[in-house]
Amino acid sequence: MATRKPIIGIPADRRLLGNHWFHCVGEKYIAAVAQASGAVPVLVPALGPELELETLLAGCDGLLLTGSPSNVEPHHYKGEPSAPGTWHDPERDATTLPLIPKAVAAGMPLLAICRGFQEMNVAFGGTLHQKLQDLPGIRDHRENPSLPLDDQYGSAHEVALSPGGALARLSGQTRIMVNSLHSQGIATLAPPLEVEATAPDGVIEAFRVRDARSFAIGVQWHPEWQVMGNEFSRALFRAFGAATATHATAGRGV
Repeated sequence: MATRKPIIGIPADRRLLGNHWFHCVGEKYIAAVAQASGAVPVLVPALGPELELETLLAGCDGLLLTGSPSNVEPHHYKGEPSAPGTWHDPERDATTLPLIPKAVAAGMPLLAICRGFQEMNVAFGGTLHQKLQDLPGIRDHRENPSLPLDDQYGSAHEVALSPGGALARLSGQTRIMVNSLHSQGIATLAPPLEVEATAPDGVIEAFRVRDARSFAIGVQWHPEWQVMGNEFSRALFRAFGAATATHATAGRGV
């Protein structure tokens, strides 16, 4: 039997472009899945309750939850109303928040990045800080939008990897440098999650689902950016891709 590449579903943002609504995924995420995970990226529309989750899960071998300019609506974690002008995407929330626990329960590999990291925490019962930069003792984790993209996505600070954790084993190191392009962050960690990395100011930067049957990791930074030029980012996406290939093989009964 011919071997096929695993299929990784990437839930989209719903955005108004001109006068029409579009379902969008940044090319950097699509490219990282194709290049570093060795998988076929498939975009998942943000249809909320109209999306048949069981059919989606049956057709995919993994899920990548991307970053986005939008924030999870705070009513999902009993947070205070957002500041005026905050960008939300209720259709994405309605798609990903019920999808995440179903995917993990099904043993499907999942990698969550930035907004996806925050979604994953909320989906399992955690809460968020909406503006880390306003908290005493916490650094400003946002990028400088006036700088070129290479500078915005450049290394910003170290993270300490949890001893014996999945990321420490993957990297073979105790600390790595990461970029930083976020305002929101974890306030309370969801009970099923285990910390994998923290910033020097104590902000949680990565976690895994403790009892997941497969790869289920979230990171607050952006490993998809120029993934092939960063050793740890390549290793992370490669491990994710390998888990999806195993899931695909198991699903085919090979």
